[in-house]
Amino acid sequence: MANATPSTDPWQTFSMSRITARRKITRLTVGKPTLAGEDLLAVEEPLELRVNGRRLAVTMRTPGNDIDLAAGFLVSEGVITKGDDFNTARYCAGATEDGVNTYNVLDVTLGPGVTPPAPSLERSLITTSSCGLCGKESIDAVRTKSSFAIADDPARVDAELLTTFPDRLRAGQNVFEKTGGIHAAGLFDAATGALLVLREDVGRHNAVDKVIGWAVKENRLPLTGTVLMVSSRASFELTQKALMAGIPVLAAVSAPSSLAAEFAAEVGMTLVGFLRGDSMVIYAGGDRIVSRNEQAA
Repeated sequence: MANATPSTDPWQTFSMSRITARRKITRLTVGKPTLAGEDLLAVEEPLELRVNGRRLAVTMRTPGNDIDLAAGFLVSEGVITKGDDFNTARYCAGATEDGVNTYNVLDVTLGPGVTPPAPSLERSLITTSSCGLCGKESIDAVRTKSSFAIADDPARVDAELLTTFPDRLRAGQNVFEKTGGIHAAGLFDAATGALLVLREDVGRHNAVDKVIGWAVKENRLPLTGTVLMVSSRASFELTQKALMAGIPVLAAVSAPSSLAAEFAAEVGMTLVGFLRGDSMVIYAGGDRIVSRNEQAA
């Protein structure tokens, strides 16, 4: 096995060769000659996540920040709640018949005294890059109880400051700039607007897990006083992941689902959609979004 501590991800030294891939294409414009060339695509590969040697799930993801992804996934599933719960992670050899290490099988060792995932949590299906809940065994299993209460989080976000987040998220999307086909999630400080971390992945739920996993490694859970900004719609799975990490505000450039809005209101989360230009739509928790005039008063 290839060792990797929670603070070190081997992908960071040679990740771009696996994050993007070149493919020969034919570019066609009606009324003009066809052109042969190459295009750069975002890579999508399976990652098998094991905990203490036992397979927990297989997810389709963009390679890179895999340890963050594993840690965030375990927070989302309610397995861990703090940095000390996540001990080590190792890429496992033997993923192929000839024993080659593909860096697509990651085995996590939990901290002392941490209860391993129950067998019922094991996903029976591959989680695709478009679905973070695929493989759940029942409707009840979709809702995971959080260790953090966010309803009383005193975070307040200046509306004008919030409108700057989408462009700042977009400016940090290096892989999207090259491929045009990848999601991003960024964590911002609600008070100052500082961008704390940004992660990209073909799966929007994976990008969020990578952000949460970064917070696990930094021992920052719960993420009080923060805003999670996503470059996609706000689905139920993203609101639940935000809750599991103690994030009080979720903002998206597109629409939320009805269940996401209902869930956000139920747990006391602020949910903002259609955050574009100088406007937004607030679906829940509007008291956290304030104008500068209101702050002055």
